[in-house]
Amino acid sequence: MSLAALDAVTLVLLLPIAAAALLAVLPGYRFSARLNVGASLLTLFAALSLFVSERPPVGQFLFVDDLNIVFIVLNTFVGFTTSVFSASYIGHELETGRLTPAHLRFYHAMYQVMMFGMNLALVSNNIGLMWVAVELATLTTVLMVGIYRTHEALEAAWKYFILGSVGIALALFGTILVYMAARPAIGEGLDAMIWTVLIEHVAAFDPALLNLAFVFLLLGYGTKVGLAPLHAWLPDAHAEGPTPISAVLSGLLLNVALYAVLRFKMLLAQSPDAIAPGPLMISMGLTSLIFAGFMLYRRRDIKRMFAYSSIEHMGIITFAFGMGGPLANFAGLLHMVMHSLTKSAIFYAVGHIAQIKGTQKIAEIRGLTETHPWLGWGLVIGVVAIAGLPPLGIFMSEFLLVSSTFARQPLLAIPLVFGLLVAFGALLLRLSSIAFGEPKGSAAPAEASYVPMYAHLALVLGAGLYLPPPLVVWFQHVARVLG
Repeated sequence: MSLAALDAVTLVLLLPIAAAALLAVLPGYRFSARLNVGASLLTLFAALSLFVSERPPVGQFLFVDDLNIVFIVLNTFVGFTTSVFSASYIGHELETGRLTPAHLRFYHAMYQVMMFGMNLALVSNNIGLMWVAVELATLTTVLMVGIYRTHEALEAAWKYFILGSVGIALALFGTILVYMAARPAIGEGLDAMIWTVLIEHVAAFDPALLNLAFVFLLLGYGTKVGLAPLHAWLPDAHAEGPTPISAVLSGLLLNVALYAVLRFKMLLAQSPDAIAPGPLMISMGLTSLIFAGFMLYRRRDIKRMFAYSSIEHMGIITFAFGMGGPLANFAGLLHMVMHSLTKSAIFYAVGHIAQIKGTQKIAEIRGLTETHPWLGWGLVIGVVAIAGLPPLGIFMSEFLLVSSTFARQPLLAIPLVFGLLVAFGALLLRLSSIAFGEPKGSAAPAEASYVPMYAHLALVLGAGLYLPPPLVVWFQHVARVLG
């Protein structure tokens, strides 16, 4: 075993939790913000080192494989860029009095605890530990959503907590059922909860218990993914919490919950007598896509609008993985990465817009490209990307998914394309009023860094124009592993 590889996995977990302990007691905002950025950057470097170092052997609690490394690197990268955006955003909230120094200590500490929880969920080899890690990440985001202590923020946090608790309880019950199915074949104890052991012996499990378990797991973790009709917490949490948390929720936490679903999907796929998980995922994915597409037309709050866009895109990704097969899985992986980069970039823009204009109401935001060109055009590029227009990366993933669906299940391609077109129309309709036309609202200069936003958009554009062959080969391999 390579010590460097072991250190990489350990650092991905220890750096955030050590930083959280320091940030909880540090009084100064500027140093705390820099420490938050520095810790996130070091965690990213630790994750990237997994590419070049030998991976540690599979353990009872932790492991790294070709699937979770995709999620780990994406998680730490967006976590780092969001910490950079957060430094200027939260500084403005301190200056305006919306947050106090005590709030900032709490915010920065919880940010790193949240990153620890998500990273732990991704590298967990124990399905019980993965459940605990997802719950930890959820609870920290609940606390951060309510950080403004307004009536609306506390209501959103409470709603998130209640619905998230229902979801996590369903996921816990599903996890227990998997353990019960595994116990006769593997025996009692930790071995019956280790994913790599489960995948080797799943053919001997009771298929009826596995089927019931997957239904509970899909509903439970699907609540965290934000799939309709389990999505009700998500728009409120986005609208009332700090915008960096909106970026992390859309770009990362939804992916972590989806990762848990994929692990159990792979488990069922290896059981010859279990139900096929694909149709259930396809149904929830299409429902989320079409429902969210129509709801985009009714939004009056810019953050709520992009929250429903997240529901739409998680529906697309769930549909892709439900379809399965090399091409659809490749499209799902690519779409997940592109959505995380694009949606977080959009929320970076929206956060600055709300601070400049002093409102989140779409009707009071006009002519951004004229009053704040860098911000306005950044939002334009982000919305064009998330709407699926070429030559940006989401167009490529959607094109691959539609092509795969037409080739294998032509009838399913009809609602898929319909949902994409509905959402496309809503996004462009809203964009035309926000970015163009007669300026409305404050024209105060923006004191913010747009580097994180444009860095994400550059990656999305680059992926739409050219995917490096090593990345394609890697994604193809993971797509085959997913089945």
